[in-house]
Amino acid sequence: MQENSTHTPIDTTRLNKVGSILVTQSAQETTNVAYLELARKYDIKIDFRPFIETEPLSLQEFRKQKINLLDYTAVIFTSKKAIDHFFTLCKSSRVEMPAETKYFCVSEQTANYLQKFIVIRKRKIFSGEKTAADLFPLIKKHKNEKYLFPCSHVRKDEIPEFLTKNEYKFAEMILYKTVSSDLSDLANVNYDVLVFYSPSGIQSLFENFPDFKQNNTRIAAFGPTTAAAVRNANLILDIEAPLPNAPSMTGALEAYIKLANDIKVEN
Repeated sequence: MQENSTHTPIDTTRLNKVGSILVTQSAQETTNVAYLELARKYDIKIDFRPFIETEPLSLQEFRKQKINLLDYTAVIFTSKKAIDHFFTLCKSSRVEMPAETKYFCVSEQTANYLQKFIVIRKRKIFSGEKTAADLFPLIKKHKNEKYLFPCSHVRKDEIPEFLTKNEYKFAEMILYKTVSSDLSDLANVNYDVLVFYSPSGIQSLFENFPDFKQNNTRIAAFGPTTAAAVRNANLILDIEAPLPNAPSMTGALEAYIKLANDIKVEN
């Protein structure tokens, strides 16, 4: 392993056979097809269970933020949940966003989700490739807009920092809270690998199981902030993504399974 790498090398003493995996998100939030293919290919049980969920703010709670939706000409969406909560708020507030409103979405998939609430062909919609940073060049082309950023009370800093640094007119509107799911039914269920996609998932693990002991359970984490949360919780991080040779979580899992299950790779 290179000295400048921030990734954890595989601990060969923990390479026990993998027969079951729990993905701590719903199947709809993940690359479900890739996981199903992984399960079929290596005859592994893979289950999906969200460790976190969202609770919308009440209309009364939102009004305390003193944000008039119609004062803004553009909306930035980083998730489908943000879209759901935003248009639910519009409906409960009896507000219809003008046809001229511009929508900036973190990905094409997120942009397509807008059609659940608006007629896409009649609106101005801009989408990035995958990350918040992909939106920045698009936003720079629309400097005179007044932006709304619907989000959870727990969110990443990139978008507010970018808007503030470049002196854009914007308001951050908290529409929902991210809370731990009730996982009491999993108390006596054990998996060989737990897959996490956010620090909130790690928090939920310990809120539900304060006495959790990792033992032989392997932990996989996607993204540097999730990996840091695993280490900060004094857990062993066995599988990390993205990596240069495994940009996806399923790719990193597959590489690990081949080693742990002693699967010979044909040339």
